[in-house]
Amino acid sequence: MNIDVMGWISELKTRFTEIITAGAIIAVSVLIAMFVRNAMRKSLRRRLPSYVYKPLENLVFYGIIVIGVLSALSLFGISLTGLLVAGGFAGIVVGFAAQQTVSNFISGLFILLEQPLRIGDPVTIGDVSGVVLDISILSTKIRTWDGHIVRIPNSVVFNSNITNYGRTRARRVEITIGISYDSDIEKARETLLNMMNEHPYCLVNPGPEVFVDNYADSAIILKARCWAPPPVWFATKIDLQTRMKKILEEAGIKIPFPQLDVHIKDTADMKIEIIRERNVRE
Repeated sequence: MNIDVMGWISELKTRFTEIITAGAIIAVSVLIAMFVRNAMRKSLRRRLPSYVYKPLENLVFYGIIVIGVLSALSLFGISLTGLLVAGGFAGIVVGFAAQQTVSNFISGLFILLEQPLRIGDPVTIGDVSGVVLDISILSTKIRTWDGHIVRIPNSVVFNSNITNYGRTRARRVEITIGISYDSDIEKARETLLNMMNEHPYCLVNPGPEVFVDNYADSAIILKARCWAPPPVWFATKIDLQTRMKKILEEAGIKIPFPQLDVHIKDTADMKIEIIRERNVRE
């Protein structure tokens, strides 16, 4: 009788210890989850949209608690092997079925964390150029320069070369124009430099420059460069390119059209025979 009582008391102590340990494990997991959640709120909450951050916070918070609960249950002899095997098999099936979706989701998280582009930025992603219209967790929408809406999966965006024209403080405007060979190159350069120096959007530092780029068949090709703020880059390029011809012509600089000069070196007499065809009616 005494042996049974002692065994019962010993088993009760063991169970009590397991319950206390399990409760401690769950309490510690809750504390860790709260600490991680607070750290995420300080570092990620302002950087991610609410529709992305909130599910991510809940996933991490409750995931840590579930891991703690499962660890506590193992103290009572509850085998988790079957659950792990079943969960692993289900994970493999779901992984194959939603591989592309998961890839887009993970890539979307990295894009939102790294922020190589934001809504409203003028960008080029691969062979698509335009303005960023929307960045969701699975895809990015671009409004191209001609008004089309292009949806690009985030996995493609993340693995592509991204050129963001809106992140720089200045963007270079580059225009080429041809002048005739009998025109004064220095006068043409000074005329174009004055035009860009007087333009309100051409930056002073770095300053504009004009130089001979090529000696073509029918013209001397000049290249004019200046720097402008990204929001007015296109307007500056259009304005300069439109005014350039008129300003050069007012300065007496000729802008030639394609032409071909034929020089005959042989001065020997040339016989020209003109054959007239007559319509003969039978």
